[in-house]
Amino acid sequence: MKKTFKIKTRGFMTVEIIVAVSIIVVSVLAAMTVTQKSISVSRQALHTSQASLLLEEGAEVTRILRDNAWSNISSLSAGTNYYPTFSGTWAFSSTPSNIGIFTRTVTVANVNRDATSGNIAVSGTNDPGTKLITVTVSWTESGQAMSKTLPFYIMDIFSL
Repeated sequence: MKKTFKIKTRGFMTVEIIVAVSIIVVSVLAAMTVTQKSISVSRQALHTSQASLLLEEGAEVTRILRDNAWSNISSLSAGTNYYPTFSGTWAFSSTPSNIGIFTRTVTVANVNRDATSGNIAVSGTNDPGTKLITVTVSWTESGQAMSKTLPFYIMDIFSL
C-alpha cells in the first residue's frame, strides 16, 4: 500500500510542477508583452514631443525671416513646400531635408479679406500683407506615417 501512495504522490508532484512552470511562463510572457508595449508608447510620446518642438521652431523661423524682411515671406510661391535650413542664418530651401527621422515642411497660402469688414474670408480681395503659413512635421512610427501640423497667419507688421 505504501508503494501505491508513493506513485500517486509522485504523479501529483509532476502535475504541480507542470502547473507551476506554466504559470511562470505565462507571467513572464505577459510581462514581456507589457514591457514591449510600454517601450513603444514611450517612443511614440518622445517622437510626438520632438515633432511639437520642431513645429514651434518652424514657426519661429518664419517669424525671424519676416522680421528680417517681408520679402522673405511674400516672395514664396503659394502651395510650394519649403524646408527651413540653417547655415549661419535661417533660410527656406526647396530641397527636402530631414532632421533625424523627421521631415519639416513649410507651405504658404495667400489670404483674402472681406472688403467691407476687413476680416479674413474665403472669397474677397487678396491681402499681400498677410499669409497663411502651415508648418508640418512628418515621420514614420512603427510602419505608420505620422504627422503634426501647425497653421498660423503672419503679417507684414513693419509696413503698417
